[in-house]
Amino acid sequence: MADAPTAHRGRGAVLNPPNRFDTLHYEADPEIDPNELPSPQTQFLRDETREIIATNDSPDVGFTYSVNPYRGCEHGCVYCFARPTHEYLGLSSGLDFETKIFVKEGAPELLRQALSRKRWVPQIVAISGVTDPYQPIERRLELTRRCIEVMAEFKNPVVIITKNHLVTRDSDLLATLAAHGSAAVFLSVTTLDGGLANIMEPRASTPQRRLEAIATLSAAGVPCGVLVAPVIPAITDHEMPAIIAAAAAAGARSAGYTIVRLPYAIAPMFEAWLDVHFPDRKEKVLNRIRSLRNGELNDPRWSSRMRGEGIFADQVKSLFTTACRKAGIDGGHPELSADHFRKPTAQFSLFGN
Repeated sequence: MADAPTAHRGRGAVLNPPNRFDTLHYEADPEIDPNELPSPQTQFLRDETREIIATNDSPDVGFTYSVNPYRGCEHGCVYCFARPTHEYLGLSSGLDFETKIFVKEGAPELLRQALSRKRWVPQIVAISGVTDPYQPIERRLELTRRCIEVMAEFKNPVVIITKNHLVTRDSDLLATLAAHGSAAVFLSVTTLDGGLANIMEPRASTPQRRLEAIATLSAAGVPCGVLVAPVIPAITDHEMPAIIAAAAAAGARSAGYTIVRLPYAIAPMFEAWLDVHFPDRKEKVLNRIRSLRNGELNDPRWSSRMRGEGIFADQVKSLFTTACRKAGIDGGHPELSADHFRKPTAQFSLFGN
């Protein structure tokens, strides 16, 4: 549905852009004020997937295998590069992505089957590579926790990427894996400004709660890192040193960053979001992004899509390197071990070790 841009309470997207695969789409009634419509409610739908480990062959992504217990994400981050994946389901990258969440109820069992196969070679599995594994519904369903339980059972190395303090709930399992050098957690912190976070990623944990998660997990012996991701020019780029310093003070041992990516419908949706929330600096933001993306709002090339190219990209890289050095943390990722992997026997599975 192509709506007029309007802010929705608790939602990041300000419209529902057309699906690029569909020739037809709905147009909003021009006689209806979109501000008078109720905020869309979240729906949870069953995902009957038969395979849970996804394979990634992109050379600029730090892992080959990932597990995504959910499709779509209620966190509502307006800039999320994963939004276009909902178009493969016949839905929109906009409000649909954050209000129609597909739940893979069989994820833990499918993961156990995958790790038990003879052809499985133990190596790092990321949870999650696309949508956040600790979005609000996880508190009730515990699919991510049950997947980590499987990882702990097999002692297969795992990397968690999230924006949610809820990850601390699973510090017991993660600490068990970390004792074998087989777990690490990265908290994504885009800004330290709670007000900005509220309109940019409305249902994710506040920045302060993410820093608290780093502190809690670090105290439990789980290696933590911070991802300043994505960096949004003219909105969040100036915060990088403060974010890295705050994360290091909380216990982060490593850091990374990416520049905002605007593939497919994300570009016009992001422009509409700027119209609503930052009309005074919209053109500055877009022009800076174009300067990073070879004159476009998006550059899908593997060589540049994560960090951009040009003078500003070099400045951001230098800022990141300097900030890490001053904070005393590594600009890379921790090394994880698969040396303790083992396929539990039926007796071990029955009695818990």
